[in-house]
Amino acid sequence: MATRGAEIAKPGILPAEAIAALKEGGQITCRRALDEDQIQPASLDLRLGRTAWRIRASFLPGEGISVKTRLKDLALHQLDLSGGAVLETGCVYLVELSEHMKLPVDLAAAANPKSSTGRLDVFVRVITDGARAFDTIPAGYKGPLYLEISPRTFPILVRTGSRLSQVRFRRGVARLSDLELLNLQSAERLVDSDKPDVAAGGIALGVDLAGDAWGGLQGFRAKRHGGVVDVDRAGVLDVEDFWEPIRVRPGTTGQLVLDPDAFYILASRECVHVPPDYAAEMVPFDPLVGEFRVHYAGFFDPGFGHAGAGGHGARAVLEVRSREVPFILEHGQTVGRLVYERMATRPGALYGVELHSHYQGQGLKLSKHFKAVG
Repeated sequence: MATRGAEIAKPGILPAEAIAALKEGGQITCRRALDEDQIQPASLDLRLGRTAWRIRASFLPGEGISVKTRLKDLALHQLDLSGGAVLETGCVYLVELSEHMKLPVDLAAAANPKSSTGRLDVFVRVITDGARAFDTIPAGYKGPLYLEISPRTFPILVRTGSRLSQVRFRRGVARLSDLELLNLQSAERLVDSDKPDVAAGGIALGVDLAGDAWGGLQGFRAKRHGGVVDVDRAGVLDVEDFWEPIRVRPGTTGQLVLDPDAFYILASRECVHVPPDYAAEMVPFDPLVGEFRVHYAGFFDPGFGHAGAGGHGARAVLEVRSREVPFILEHGQTVGRLVYERMATRPGALYGVELHSHYQGQGLKLSKHFKAVG
């Protein structure tokens, strides 16, 4: 335990071993043991509890106010998730998570949707008691966690124990500066670009619309009435029931017109590499440069795209939604930025083959729920 305690005290993003130590030390509590694969190299998956509430609207409780207090006015009805329940599109739900926190005063956490959640266009955000911001667990927080869930395109079947969100634990300042990013790019080639665009603490990613890598396929557009997706079943759904393939039109030069309020799965032009001593995150896109956004931010674990973990660079999958007007997206156009942070220590197992990671070495890939294309 002395070694683990020392690891936890270092600044940076906590690795899997330190997260396990938090559970053993009572800083993370839950009613039942953690699932075998619940702790990832740099994050902890969060599980749904037994009860969901359909609520009138999204909310933040505000300083000094508990979520349960706000629920008295906002809850419309209650669902028991123990046997499974369908969450409908266009509705907002709140679920108390199985994991509770009792964080030290110098340790904070941040949440994000799991990759598969974002690729289903399911909007999720973690809320704490007294919260004034989503997906933020302040240093020293003691209390329950709740997940706001709003399916946007497909209704989803969830149950107690389903995992839609994940959390990272951070001590101190871990984010790399622009100069540090440029130096790391030079040493480790974070993206396969000879002229990387580094600004505001992030490295730019463009969109691949040329279609050369996938036989003319640019991406997928979600169908409106595809049916229910069971979030706990992998590789069972037919792609054509839920998605419309988008292919390069003859004579075009890599353009895609985004339909208003449509949801797309696209891929980055650049391959991404996350070295073992770092973690990365896709930050929301600046809306001032286009009428669209990369819809969900995302965590990239240490080892993503790393050759030593079974990868040779991997495309970032982009969940893109247009806004109120049609917008022409051009091949190579910047659609997001990757922020890199230092790990407190290198995790014992990296994202990749050893952990049976779903998206190592990925290209243009839908969520794990769908049968492989081709």
